[in-house]
Amino acid sequence: MGWSVLIGALAHRLPPQVLESDSWLTGPRPWPESQQSYERLGIQRWKSLLPDAGDSLPGGVRKNSLMRRDPTALQRLVQETRRAELVHLALWPFWLVTALWLPPAGVLINLVFATLFNVPCLWLQRYNRLRLQPLLLALGRTPASGR
Repeated sequence: MGWSVLIGALAHRLPPQVLESDSWLTGPRPWPESQQSYERLGIQRWKSLLPDAGDSLPGGVRKNSLMRRDPTALQRLVQETRRAELVHLALWPFWLVTALWLPPAGVLINLVFATLFNVPCLWLQRYNRLRLQPLLLALGRTPASGR
């Protein structure tokens, strides 16, 4: 929990220009990635069950508040998906720290928990970006993705 707050606070301080385009962390994967690949994972059924902590810190924003046809809001939403992806990429490896004080079974439980908590959130951010970028193009905005 403490790691989540710390990582979230650090990500909250990232300047918008850092989130304007994909980095090597948020960019295209070496395997084919599409909306349909995430839909085969059942994302439509479970995405509403995931929490949105975007407004947990002062000045933060919930991603669903940006779902409008306004190109500026949609561009901000794409940036927020990158921020959330970076947060979950940074959080996942902290299960390793528990190896300092837990027996192997406890470390394994933490690995499973960290994976079950972070991987669906990562998938959702990537899926949302794949859906938003064509919409931004249709509205006359370049999504700055590297895709």
